[in-house]
Amino acid sequence: MSVTVFNGIAARLRAAGCVYAEEEARLLLSASGSPEELDSMTEKRAAGFPLEHVMGYAEFCGFRIEVDPHVFVPRRRTEFLVNEAAAITRTGDTVLDLCCGSGAVGAVLAKLKPGIRLYAADIDSKAVTCAIRNVREADGVVFEGDLYEPLPKNLRGSVNVLVVNAPYVPTNAMSSLPSEARIHEDRIALDGGLDGHDVQRRSVIGAGSWLAPGGFLLMETSSGQSAETLRIFQEQGFLSKVAFSPDLEATVVIGTKVKAGSARLS
Repeated sequence: MSVTVFNGIAARLRAAGCVYAEEEARLLLSASGSPEELDSMTEKRAAGFPLEHVMGYAEFCGFRIEVDPHVFVPRRRTEFLVNEAAAITRTGDTVLDLCCGSGAVGAVLAKLKPGIRLYAADIDSKAVTCAIRNVREADGVVFEGDLYEPLPKNLRGSVNVLVVNAPYVPTNAMSSLPSEARIHEDRIALDGGLDGHDVQRRSVIGAGSWLAPGGFLLMETSSGQSAETLRIFQEQGFLSKVAFSPDLEATVVIGTKVKAGSARLS
């Protein structure tokens, strides 16, 4: 592709307000298969569609995760949730990715920890369709439904690592989200209810019966909401801690149910 074409794409994106116009122009050039497709992709991006939806994938933990239109785009901060889960997960563990969205967390965990038994669930049918493709390589199984409701009963009490990236944006804060998220990602993947903890709360309350003895629950939250997320964990009997990554500006609460006298989380 000529320099003239590249400069033209970058100029269109810059005029539309894209901060990283040149970088995005290179990505669109690499993802398009024809001049017509390139023009269509550039037009969508200039119109405000998320870059990941335009290209059909997101870069996450160094891997490509397929992302369909309207499906929640995995954020870079969620890489911290993956890293914390990977540090706990062992080969052969049963892992459940709840509120899985595109399946990014579970798919990457399976790449980092080959040999896990991976399950995932989400209430959004579009997300489930996307997640099925992303976890196929790991022989992961994806269920559609509300939290634990669609899971097979024989999974109860056998999950070693439960990762949850539930929506945690308070309802009254939805209007302040960037337009890319507010307009192009389904609200169900973002709105956490009045205080932002509705889905988190339900996830934690139900977790105990699905975890194996000594199993771990890991949940992404925000730094400002971490105290309440931690309280919810502790209220349900989890020995818990808050982990924070200043580089990714990411917060994860980690908990486990153990018998009295057992080692606490380090």
